[in-house]
Amino acid sequence: MKINYSSRLENIISNKKATIGIFGLGYVGMPLSLRFSEVGYKVIGFDIDAKKIRLLNKGNSYIKHISSKQIKKMLSAGFEPSSDFRKVKKCDALVICVPTPLNKNKEPDLTFVNQTLELMLPYLKKGQILSLESTTYPGTSEEIIYPKVTSKGFKVGKDFFLIYSPEREDPGNLDYETSSIPKIVGGFSKSCVSLGIALYSNAINKIVSVSDTRTAEMVKLLENIHRAVNIGLVNEMKILTDRMGLDIFEIIDAASTKPFGFTPYYPGPGLGGHCIPIDPFYLTWKAKEFGLHTRFIELAGEINESMPFFVVDKINSALNKIGISMSKAKILVIGIAYKKNVEDPRESPSIKIMDLLRHAGVEVSYHDPLIPNFPKMKKYKFNLKSLELTKKNLKDQSLILVSTDHDQIDYDFILNHSKLVVDSRGVYKQKNKKIIKA
Repeated sequence: MKINYSSRLENIISNKKATIGIFGLGYVGMPLSLRFSEVGYKVIGFDIDAKKIRLLNKGNSYIKHISSKQIKKMLSAGFEPSSDFRKVKKCDALVICVPTPLNKNKEPDLTFVNQTLELMLPYLKKGQILSLESTTYPGTSEEIIYPKVTSKGFKVGKDFFLIYSPEREDPGNLDYETSSIPKIVGGFSKSCVSLGIALYSNAINKIVSVSDTRTAEMVKLLENIHRAVNIGLVNEMKILTDRMGLDIFEIIDAASTKPFGFTPYYPGPGLGGHCIPIDPFYLTWKAKEFGLHTRFIELAGEINESMPFFVVDKINSALNKIGISMSKAKILVIGIAYKKNVEDPRESPSIKIMDLLRHAGVEVSYHDPLIPNFPKMKKYKFNLKSLELTKKNLKDQSLILVSTDHDQIDYDFILNHSKLVVDSRGVYKQKNKKIIKA
């Protein structure tokens, strides 16, 4: 008897009898695993990091906004953290949430996607749906995922189903959670899209379907490029207003009172994280295949990448005014996460600034309540622990740099007990001779 794989899969998804496999248990995969578990699905979480699997199996969380209590609740509901890819055979839905970084030439590095596919490939079976959530260039699903799946003899849209549904997580944003962020779904056929909608609709409040996977892939890039370009614009305005002796933060706040036609974006010491500094280059790389140079996007990237150098120049100027050379200076950097209220240091401009200062001879230290020990990184090595904010420690510094503006930091205490503060985030609204805006 001929099996209708689409109907069977839709039935077990709708009745919450499906087992969901999540690949990559980081800032995207863990919240998604939590959400699917909360609404009643059996979830198997896959990761090649044995440390993460051990922590999860003991009921311990390694992500700030997911508590160990929530992990224990997931485990009691049947959540299964594992590095054993043979368990792919037990899954009905497979969701890939692995990193997609850039290589040293700013070209897409799909190593983790390819590695995950190779590990799961021997255990794929008919009647599964595979969703890629990792950010990538338009055409990835067609050029990489589709050929690997069809090499197994599967017929996509008939007995195996492929979709692209970009992650939209925003760590540290308390206004939204996984369930309340609308989900984009694009597929290879109508049956793929229908099953993608069925997969996510029990966990996400609103689903937005688009015509195909390439469109869905471009949606994600447009979202992040829109942000990167606007931040690039306001960072350039920051440099200009600084030359003119104006306060860019005051200007933005005033412009924001216009009830239409203006959206506030705020400048900083540069861009960080796993999306905004990286994703635009996925499109600039792909555009070259079509004979186009995305000059606007590339210019925004250049401006954003230049901001750590702007901040260091401001620090050097501030030190010169008090007669201290960089080689004799002690500087405490406040915040090394890539943005406020998260514990994620990936691509953080704060760390780039620390590296520039160190190479200039500065004795650098940092304070970050969310990152007590400086993390292991390929690019940067600092043997440091977060320095306690005491009167003595603040007074010992030549200046303080506010680089990441976590809410739990007492900025008045810093100002009151420091010789000089360089503010790259606009946390100080008042005029004070001790405050240097950067």
